[in-house]
Amino acid sequence: MQQLSQIYLLLLLITGLSGCTTIGYYSQAISGHFSLMTRAEPVAEVIRGAETLPETREKLELAMEARYFARGQLALPVGEAFLEYVQLDRPWVVVNLVVVPEFSLEPHRWCYPFVGCQAYRGYFSLEDARHEQARFREDGYDTFIGGVTAYSTLGWFDDPLHSGFTRLSEDRMVALMFHELAHRVVYIAEDTTFNESFATAVELEGLRLWLSQRGEADRFDAALARLQRRTQTLALVREATGSLERLYRQADTLAPDNLRTRKQGILTQLADDYRELSETWDEPGPFGPAPVTLNNANLALFRQYNQFVPGFRQLLSDHDHDFRAFYRAVEELGQRPPDQRSAALTQLSQRFAENL
Repeated sequence: MQQLSQIYLLLLLITGLSGCTTIGYYSQAISGHFSLMTRAEPVAEVIRGAETLPETREKLELAMEARYFARGQLALPVGEAFLEYVQLDRPWVVVNLVVVPEFSLEPHRWCYPFVGCQAYRGYFSLEDARHEQARFREDGYDTFIGGVTAYSTLGWFDDPLHSGFTRLSEDRMVALMFHELAHRVVYIAEDTTFNESFATAVELEGLRLWLSQRGEADRFDAALARLQRRTQTLALVREATGSLERLYRQADTLAPDNLRTRKQGILTQLADDYRELSETWDEPGPFGPAPVTLNNANLALFRQYNQFVPGFRQLLSDHDHDFRAFYRAVEELGQRPPDQRSAALTQLSQRFAENL
């Protein structure tokens, strides 16, 4: 009942906002999350259920172990999260829309009650996301829609497990749980890159400790391989975005057609470099299997999740992997002005070296 009361309170608050688009968006968000909650069943009952598939039962039992580990060993504020389960009829729970101006790498931001502004917008309906995407495309924006396996309500509600989690491999399911729980620790309004890089760092370090304590440290090699693919891709993206930023600074002096031609040349080169690099990998990289089509929105989204991960991992190392002390340091860092946060994380990233 508490969750229902929170939803109705939120609905009352947002109906005071002006604009049909705003009201329509919040209505779908609330109805989508409410639908998810009403279909949830207690994990304990699903595990005991006679009709539960053995592989689902095993994943849920493992998830309960990971939940206990997250609270005890990672000091994550688990609360009542992940105690219920929902069987989805699709591999993603929501889709995120990212839109970026044609000659910029700064994403458009949507602002929300309580959580501030974010560089993406989540939809429970793919059709709704595509409708909003079309509106921005008409205005010349680069756009990208991506499926999201899980999301966090930042502790406002008791987020459930769902089949998006259990479809993953064991290690990736556990890592995703750590990632989403990390969003409950700290959330900096209007700084998606800070929030997602922090959660990704907790995901990686949490998985490393989880596997180590289970005597399966060698399985972290797969996570490191994924991280290496991301790191190599990030190096390519940094070079390309540097070139794009220099180009976009000339937007007032170059003709739009000239800008588009040069922009496309940089993006095509990045796609070619990614294809060549991915030929050495055992599985697809962060942009998926080559060949890929890239634009400002792809690059903006990728940078949000990866830019400061090394910096946060170094900060954890500086606190001797004491997660509580680390979280306090992250909270303090989050109180600094944005430029100081970025500068500090850049310096930390430069000091980081993977301890193999």
